[in-house]
Amino acid sequence: MIAIKQLSSKSKQGNREFVNEIGLISALQHPNLVKLHGCCIEGQELLLIYEYMENNSLARALFGHELSRLNLNWPTRKRICLGIARGLAYLHEESRLKIVHRDIKATNILLDKDLNAKISDFGLAKLDEDENTHISTRIAGTVGYMAPEQIMKD
Repeated sequence: MIAIKQLSSKSKQGNREFVNEIGLISALQHPNLVKLHGCCIEGQELLLIYEYMENNSLARALFGHELSRLNLNWPTRKRICLGIARGLAYLHEESRLKIVHRDIKATNILLDKDLNAKISDFGLAKLDEDENTHISTRIAGTVGYMAPEQIMKD
């Protein structure tokens, strides 16, 4: 089974995020990152084809409607946290490209059939270049999940 993500075709940001996500994810392979199978641009439609994640998002598992919530015991929660940490460690330190996701939150953590955590949604990610002297004035991410120093940038 697969999952198809349709991005907004109404804004240039949608196109930018689409191209960014394809470029980043196609270069990344890790057990704690959602696997990208392919993409499709059909007229104004931008589609990403991913592996299917049977247990939806961590947000739904923890905060969804009563019927969609999962009963996650503490060892399972710890395993999910470790999976997220492994995925982030890979992105930040172990991959050839050093990538900052910039939007880690419960809705962007997906759970497979065995409740393994996988990081998704790389639309706002950026390369972390050691010699990058450019200072971005654009705030990217979800405010409630952003690091305080990122929000407080002058």
